[in-house]
Amino acid sequence: MSHRTEIAGTSTDLLMNKGDHGSVDTNKLATSMQDEFNKFRSFSDECSIYRVPKRLLKLNRRAYTPQVVSIGPLHHGKKELQEMEEHKKMYLQDFLNFSEVSLEDFIAFIAEKETRLRNCYAATFEKLSSEKFVKMMLLDCSFVIMVLLRICFGYIGCRNDGIFGKPWMISDVSMDMCLLENQLPFFILEDLIKLSKKRGSISLNELTLKFLKWRWSSWMPQDNLEEIKFCEAEHFVAFLRICQQPTEQKQPREREIDTLSTPSAMDLHQAGVRFTLGSSKKLLDIKFDADKGTLEIPCLKIENDTETLFRNVQAFEQCHFGYGFIGTYITMINVVIKASKDTEILARKGIVENWLRDNDALVSLLHSLYKANIVDSRDFYFSDVVHDLNKYCTRRRHKWKAELKQKYFDNPWTTISVLAAGMLLLLAVIQAVCSIIQVV
Repeated sequence: MSHRTEIAGTSTDLLMNKGDHGSVDTNKLATSMQDEFNKFRSFSDECSIYRVPKRLLKLNRRAYTPQVVSIGPLHHGKKELQEMEEHKKMYLQDFLNFSEVSLEDFIAFIAEKETRLRNCYAATFEKLSSEKFVKMMLLDCSFVIMVLLRICFGYIGCRNDGIFGKPWMISDVSMDMCLLENQLPFFILEDLIKLSKKRGSISLNELTLKFLKWRWSSWMPQDNLEEIKFCEAEHFVAFLRICQQPTEQKQPREREIDTLSTPSAMDLHQAGVRFTLGSSKKLLDIKFDADKGTLEIPCLKIENDTETLFRNVQAFEQCHFGYGFIGTYITMINVVIKASKDTEILARKGIVENWLRDNDALVSLLHSLYKANIVDSRDFYFSDVVHDLNKYCTRRRHKWKAELKQKYFDNPWTTISVLAAGMLLLLAVIQAVCSIIQVV
């Protein structure tokens, strides 16, 4: 059947399509579509707060979901988080008492930045009116600031405080503050602190550093803080990522490495590689000295909350950069730890501190993180380490040397036995030679 389009008169006439669907009012449809275009919000360069991709959510939804408090618009209004809204109001009152600025001035200040704030989120909130959005932001910002102040200084009083009066509650609140979907842009927190006009300078970076050291002591650096570009952090999760940025910026390899796999820790041990505990707090400071056959690895402390930390930083990297430092580390540590016996070898050197129920649980956790991980083999940070380890293990003399050492010199008693046997053999040879000389 042939179809013919007829356009008669003006643009307000009907477009007649003599097919199965009758006529289309082109003017009405075009106007409707143009309205949709006008409502469409283009992706902003300031966007840095994302919904976690579904492929990551299905691995462990709880690791990305706030348990006691919503911060920002992505989880705003959830019934299971409503109890904390009363605490937010109390904290806002405390923030006003702490500040030298009126409530009206704070509201006006946030209202001026509404568009920029909305642009920081990779989602639209059409049902959230300007009034509700500004109110939410003021409550959430004052809540986060007061939590930071109380954790860092402790003297900021809060009436009938049900958060800091219960250790488990502040632990849950601080965890929720480190979830990707529960972030506030740093710029608004910093601006509100400055606007408060409190005596003495209070730096948001200083507050954040103290807060995260309190929450994630094993993750945070202890020195060389001036080398860390905290000013580039858009929020807490970005701050956590920057703290693990590798010390050394390696040049890209001229060509892509052949494989991202190496022998496991047990196989490396049997091939003669010696593991040493790195002094750096940065997980990516893994170094292999091929001349000495030593693989230096910083300590990895695994606790119940560690999975949540890794998953949210990993999700931020994938949403914001495509791939990154933490994803690279997850790949590398899974290359080395393939089974519980690998964990045992690293634990003996202090490289792994396992606070889970057993080594199998640790291995399961690492493998789970690896399932939806993303790395670029053309720009893999540990490509040199992988290449050198594989090359080292292909040399038989290293394996023979390792087997000799592990079989005969693994403990003092074996060493003494081998030396005693060697001495007896030497004495026997000397006696035989003397006997031959006497006969001659």
